[in-house]
Amino acid sequence: MKGRHMLAALVGGLIITVGAEAHHSFMATYDDTQEVRIEGTLVAFHFRNPHASVDILAEDENGDSIRWTVEWGSASTLTGQGMTRESLRAGDHVVITGNVPRNAELRRLRMLSILRPADGYGWGFENESFD
Repeated sequence: MKGRHMLAALVGGLIITVGAEAHHSFMATYDDTQEVRIEGTLVAFHFRNPHASVDILAEDENGDSIRWTVEWGSASTLTGQGMTRESLRAGDHVVITGNVPRNAELRRLRMLSILRPADGYGWGFENESFD
């Protein structure tokens, strides 16, 4: 019986460790003292847990198209704030503000706000947050 409890504890510990690795701290990954603004075309909207995200094609200062991944809160949190999986669509022109990654080579941001200028739809302008 003691062996079963030991095995269960080991398996439980592995599951917790793997889950913790998949869900990282935003503050460990992003610099919350630096914000940038990107504007471009939404390529994909991933409405899922533990983090929703969007992929954006935006031009850099040289006019080259760069794909950015912008991490967001969980789908559960966003749903509570009125967001649905149909709120954003590939092809939407969007303007995003976000925190830069601590690793400057990554083309990632932490979402602070998103605006679709065509109809004024947005998130992050009326105290929406996922912190």
